[in-house]
Amino acid sequence: MTKEVKHFVIYGVTESGGRFRPSDWAERLAGVLAPYRPAGSRASHLTYSPYVIPTVRDNLRCVVVDERLREIEPLAWKFVHDFAHDNHLRTEYGHIHVPRANADKS
Repeated sequence: MTKEVKHFVIYGVTESGGRFRPSDWAERLAGVLAPYRPAGSRASHLTYSPYVIPTVRDNLRCVVVDERLREIEPLAWKFVHDFAHDNHLRTEYGHIHVPRANADKS
């Protein structure tokens, strides 16, 4: 069984089409948000939060932010939105289907 999870993607390209720098911005942003995890999960200083994942889409660095982050820390959710807005980064909202056991961890 799966559950639909909403997410917010921040792409490493500005609204005017320029590449966002520094080149490791996605990893840095995800690193700052690494402490925000599901209740009861083990945190490691070497892992990212399951709610904020750096990745590559369409050959661009990006960060996928799970909307469940908003539930556990509204200020962190606001921070990532403000980061994207302040830096004029392209964003997109979407939905993914995850296994129910992973979807319920929030």
